[in-house]
Amino acid sequence: MKESGMIVIKMQLTEKGSILAEKENKYLFQVAPSANKIEIRRAIEDLYSVTVVKVNTMNYLGKKKRERTIKFGKRSDWKRAVVTLKEGDSIDLT
Repeated sequence: MKESGMIVIKMQLTEKGSILAEKENKYLFQVAPSANKIEIRRAIEDLYSVTVVKVNTMNYLGKKKRERTIKFGKRSDWKRAVVTLKEGDSIDLT
């Protein structure tokens, strides 16, 4: 089993995320690309002491980047998890 700190990389604080947190009790996290929904659920419950109802995941491909030369680089691929918490539970965003 993977450690919780290795699965959840960081909480994403965006405009969309803050609206979802206020209205629908959903929070955005950047997670390890190899993590599945069950591991993400356990990690969030362990780190924040809340009850998770649902987990949705999205994979993002890294963009191609170029810096003043012919060679191209690439940003790394990453994964986002949208976590829905039980009514009454919340995570402090600050």
